[in-house]
Amino acid sequence: MPSADFLHKDAETKLCEHYIAAGVHCRLLTNSEHVLEAARETFLIAPGPASAIDFSMRFWVDDTRQSRRPWPKPYVRGLDHLVYAGFDENSSVLADLSTRRLIGRFSPELAADSGYWRTIIFPMLLSVLAGSVGIVELHGACLARAQKGLILAGSSRSGKSTLALALTAASFCFLSDDRTFCSMAQGKLMAWGLPRPLKLRREAASWFDDLRHREPTAVQNGERVFHFEPHSNRVSNCEPRLLVFLERRDGCSFQITPIKRKEARLHIEQDLLAESRGAIRMQSKPFAELLSLPCYVLRYGGSPQQVAEQLAAEFSKRVE
Repeated sequence: MPSADFLHKDAETKLCEHYIAAGVHCRLLTNSEHVLEAARETFLIAPGPASAIDFSMRFWVDDTRQSRRPWPKPYVRGLDHLVYAGFDENSSVLADLSTRRLIGRFSPELAADSGYWRTIIFPMLLSVLAGSVGIVELHGACLARAQKGLILAGSSRSGKSTLALALTAASFCFLSDDRTFCSMAQGKLMAWGLPRPLKLRREAASWFDDLRHREPTAVQNGERVFHFEPHSNRVSNCEPRLLVFLERRDGCSFQITPIKRKEARLHIEQDLLAESRGAIRMQSKPFAELLSLPCYVLRYGGSPQQVAEQLAAEFSKRVE
């Protein structure tokens, strides 16, 4: 490699694979089998190269750089159409939203941490790029029954993850518990999740027998939490049919009320990232389809299992 190649444009990235990421087609170029393996664990393998690529990633692993755990907290900075994501002093990505291209350099140690790619790097990069490729990212959980989806949206600590876990015992399959990506596929709105673990806070343990006497072992944002990997009860996508906004209440209650499109728009928009005009146009169709779903506010409290049973009955009545 020429010594003047500061941006490493001449770095060889001969390994290439194609994936479906939240319903859009992407290409990954790299020189690392570890990065490829992490991508296979995160996205769906595309049946073959597409005539049009929605976005591309080129990640070079620099064997001359070293780093060690624990990885620092990642950070993101943006200026116009350029977004920089840093993961440690030797690992970073630059995203060009106008061309939908991501380029990055990583240390061998971070490149080999497939769990970190699956739960942190790839989800973060997809969030950065989502609007530019027509994906709407919701702060919400998603469950499915017979490929028909139930989206649970709400603020932090509104109970999305707790209800999601309870709904898996009510014949629902798990898709996501915090971030749900929505995009169009063959004229239909589809919801997608990434294979991240379901996260449950310590206070939720009292509702579940197998957690009641255990201590959380995972750490997220400085807080100890429980992580679950519902492999046998997980789906990668579904067709959303019902959108429910959660409002938690003290005591035992279950009140589900339909809301108008305007109110649902306000609920969704308060969590959306600021996007360029071009990205907003790209998102217009899936956003409109989301707002065309039956939308409700659920004010609830008490046992998540009982709430899940009532919510499952409402889903059957309104969707199935």
